[in-house]
Amino acid sequence: METLMRNILLFLAKNKLATKLAQSYGLQAGASRFVAGDTISSAVDKVRDLNKHNILATLDHLGEFVGNEDEAIQSADYCIKTLDAIQNEGVKSGLSVKLTQLGLDISRELCIDNMHRILDRARTYHNFVRIDMEDYAHNEVTLDIFKRLHQHYPETVGLVIQAYLYKSEKDLEDLTALHPNLRIVKGAYKESAQVAFPAKPDVDTNFVHLLQKHLMNGNYTAIATHDLHVIDRLKQFVRDRDIPTSQFEFQMLYGIRPQLQEQLADEGYTVRVYVPYGTDWYGYFMRRLAERPANVGFVLKSMWKK
Repeated sequence: METLMRNILLFLAKNKLATKLAQSYGLQAGASRFVAGDTISSAVDKVRDLNKHNILATLDHLGEFVGNEDEAIQSADYCIKTLDAIQNEGVKSGLSVKLTQLGLDISRELCIDNMHRILDRARTYHNFVRIDMEDYAHNEVTLDIFKRLHQHYPETVGLVIQAYLYKSEKDLEDLTALHPNLRIVKGAYKESAQVAFPAKPDVDTNFVHLLQKHLMNGNYTAIATHDLHVIDRLKQFVRDRDIPTSQFEFQMLYGIRPQLQEQLADEGYTVRVYVPYGTDWYGYFMRRLAERPANVGFVLKSMWKK
């Protein structure tokens, strides 16, 4: 039953009619648990609150699959405004971006030009930009663009690797020579069993394997999980191998397990929270529900109260 619910939610995440209906009929009441408002200022306020608990952030202006060059340039401009706001407000946050939002499906060179503009501004501020990994159709081109950008911005740009893909271990091996800063996640898109592990236990096993491998290669590792069992296992792993806490951080999503976030920060670990914001919240929101269908009950209660 849970698998069926997950598949339905992932289908709805890409459905344009469902997007319009959700925004019209108030699903944002539930989405506010996972999305830090519509504007840069509202998101910065949430980051400031996190910083008070010694928690870092990465801001993400939500949106995917822009339709034309002007929209892609506007999205890049908004990313630059976000970096400006982080700098001007003095909050501790990086930036996360999606290449489809920056024009990847329109022109690879347009996308790269937009990334250069964003990374130039980030480097000026000594900040950091993470390229999110999207669906499988965009996986190889995202890897190629990251490698190209890393040549010019080795300390400024990072990438996400998804553990549910069979190819991810080889991708990690291919990237190791770059000593990249990688966020390793399980993966949240619906993919074919031809390219991704269909069973959750296999994904979980590969997730831990990739994390341990990247750590042992001496590279900076962003551990993206809310799973306390995995967190405890990795704590023991780094202790046993004398891996310094300066080589990794725990990353979680805004609105999910905030008490655990604070607990880890209090224990002296670096903790970073992925803070999405913007009006185009629906696809992100549905993928969060698909990861844990029990959250649907929370949303329905929020809508009823509203």
